[in-house]
Formats: sequence, structure tokens, C-alpha cells
Amino acid sequence: MANPVQFINQVRAEAAKISWPTRREVITTTIMVLIFASITSLFFFLVDLAIRTGLTQGLRLISG
Repeated sequence: MANPVQFINQVRAEAAKISWPTRREVITTTIMVLIFASITSLFFFLVDLAIRTGLTQGLRLISG
């Protein structure tokens, strides 16, 4: 088992090595994620709509 003081010093040393993103990078990345999530949701909505319309029309043709 390690000495608690030594452990805390090691944790601080490792934390100092972390390269945190800048505020601008965080905002840019967040905006990109929101845009891509919106595009993806729109794509799946349109695919779902096309499949639903196709199935509805197909069932109408079959049932008469």
C-alpha cells in the first residue's frame, strides 16, 4: 500500500500533464455535435417516413 501523501503527489503530477481544451474548442465541438445530431435525426425521420409510406401504400394495394 502506498503512502497517502505520496499518492496525492502522484495524482497531482499526473493531473498537471492533462491538456485541457480551450473554451473555443469546447464551443466549436459542441456546435458540431448538435449539427450532426440534427442532421442524423432528420435523415432517420425521412427514412422512417419513406418506409411507413411505402408500407401503407403496399398494404392498401394488397387489401384492395
